[in-house]
Amino acid sequence: MIPFVKGHGLGNDYLVLTQRDVPRGLSASAIRRICDRNRGVGSDGILLLVPSARADFGLRIFNPDGSEAEKSGNGLRILAKYLYEHGHAKSTKFTVETKGGIVECVCHAAGGRIAAVTVEMGRATFRAPEIPMNGPDREVVGVPLEVGGTILTVTAVSVGNPHCVVFVPRLDEQEVRRLGPLIERHPAFPDRTNVQFARVHARDTLDILIWERGAGWTLSSGSSSCGVACAAVRNGLTDRRVTVRMPGGHLAVEVREDWSIRLEGPVEEVCTGVLSAEFERQL
Repeated sequence: MIPFVKGHGLGNDYLVLTQRDVPRGLSASAIRRICDRNRGVGSDGILLLVPSARADFGLRIFNPDGSEAEKSGNGLRILAKYLYEHGHAKSTKFTVETKGGIVECVCHAAGGRIAAVTVEMGRATFRAPEIPMNGPDREVVGVPLEVGGTILTVTAVSVGNPHCVVFVPRLDEQEVRRLGPLIERHPAFPDRTNVQFARVHARDTLDILIWERGAGWTLSSGSSSCGVACAAVRNGLTDRRVTVRMPGGHLAVEVREDWSIRLEGPVEEVCTGVLSAEFERQL
């Protein structure tokens, strides 16, 4: 039987598994079945702990549709808490190798438990080939994008994974649910993209709604918060330290002069368990 730990960061939930417990690997269909909220355990994705020759730990991140993601701010915080509290990490500070680069995690304890985690998320880039986004090599900042008969002004950015940010005067959940999947799979983005609609509340505060690549409507997202914060700074809309507010809660993001990003926020473990032999045979 396969053991797992379930955690969440502001309502964005992941299952942590280790590669040694799934020697046959995880197929796309198995990932979809495990993440199914009616016929599986249910989650917004799977965090698979793997060996790394370049960092203290390695991580593969899978979306609930079976695709693989490069990076996840919430996922990294969940993994960091798991690593420390379950005895894998001997220090509260360590590095994790992801498909989107190596990050540093620092765990913050409260009441004997890890209550929050700070993640050094790497550097942002707005250059089209690095996002990636089709078209000429340029910075994709405040450019028009035709989506479903509507012309949107977008800023595209990579923080280790791709994001498309739309700044609007008013957030509308129905519009995000309508346009989000169209932007995610827009021909301009060869690897698809995460999508955020954002409203500037103040120079230090942003409100966002998220359509996550491979997951859809999402209560919160750490990498999305980083992408929006970087886009807001690049467009001159906010200062470099911001609070990003989402339906699931708030995250703190700092965008430095060199475009390196620090993310800090809460994390909580929900439960531990094992996949039954009966369920495992169906994967």
